[in-house]
Amino acid sequence: MATDLVSTVKGEAAEGVAADRRPPEKTVSPRAPSVRLLSLDAFRGFTMFWIVGGTSLVLGLQNLGHNALLDTIVKQLQHTDWQGLRFYDLIWPCFMLMTGMSLPFSYAKRSQTQTHRQIFLRVLRRVAVLFLLGSLRTSVQLGAPYLVELSSALQPIAISYLAAFLLMRQSTKVQAAAGASILAGYALLLAFVPAAGVPAGSYQRGANLVLSADLAALGRALPEGWGTVLSTIPTISTTILGLLIGKLLMSSRPARGKIRTLAAVGVSGVALGWMMNPYIPVVMKLWTASYGVVSAGWACLLFLVFYWAIDVRGHAKWAFPFRVIGMNAVAIYMAGTLVPLRRIVGIFATPIAAGMGAFGLLFEAVAVLIVEWLILYWMYKRQIFLTA
Repeated sequence: MATDLVSTVKGEAAEGVAADRRPPEKTVSPRAPSVRLLSLDAFRGFTMFWIVGGTSLVLGLQNLGHNALLDTIVKQLQHTDWQGLRFYDLIWPCFMLMTGMSLPFSYAKRSQTQTHRQIFLRVLRRVAVLFLLGSLRTSVQLGAPYLVELSSALQPIAISYLAAFLLMRQSTKVQAAAGASILAGYALLLAFVPAAGVPAGSYQRGANLVLSADLAALGRALPEGWGTVLSTIPTISTTILGLLIGKLLMSSRPARGKIRTLAAVGVSGVALGWMMNPYIPVVMKLWTASYGVVSAGWACLLFLVFYWAIDVRGHAKWAFPFRVIGMNAVAIYMAGTLVPLRRIVGIFATPIAAGMGAFGLLFEAVAVLIVEWLILYWMYKRQIFLTA
């Protein structure tokens, strides 16, 4: 299992995270499965950036003085209290989408030298590692062993990754129908199935079927009044959408057609999700159907920006710092819990920051980000990539 976690790759990056250089206008053909998207690495790094230090950086800027722009950004970098949608609520769906997007590229590359059974066995090992890493991260955070804790993104990613892989060789119609059916079935479940003391169709904090399911299955629930066992199910739909997008990007269709499709899917998702909101409220902590649709739409639009700028227009240099983060996303995500990097950096940065007045908070945030990025850059230069 340990050998699956750390791989030193010569000449190409680790599966699912690396991208080869190619001419900006060249489309990806099914006969060239080794070609990967620079934009996917950059988008993954951009998304991870806000988790590992981007939010602290903006808070440091806000500490220098409030203004409408910074205050709005800071608000968007906090989860919605219950109903509604902010940028930070899109981070998890973005990762679910990217998990699915990487599958066609990975499968096409590995199928050149491995049978489907061999690939499947590796997927099972990867799923197990991701699930256990999620357990380890949560257990360390909470100071007690938690084998199952689906509020950690790694465990839902593992489940959705396996579900998407099982659909890998099905037709596009079957994959799309499966994704839509899962989301629709989950919506009907919340709408028509009551729980003990909770009427059907309740989406209230502390009184919903998702919370009741956690209490019944795990004997515990999150203190905010929501659960995770049932709400992991609809995350599979977002990953299947990513699978479909990955197949689109690997196809021989011209880049313009791919852009139009991505834009149409994104805009349609955002519009449909908000149209559903009066009847099925947009609640991230329940992953309601409306939230699943609107968040997937926004995730598509966010990725489209990176795809258009990097892979279509060929403007890749600006995204290099994000690519460095994205190519070792698992490493930096786990390091945030397992390695007391902020405390170590703080030993040296805090005394300096104490004499900097209002700039102190910004200085500490920048110091942590620089150290994190330099470690990841060191790994990048040596082609060391931590993958499940």
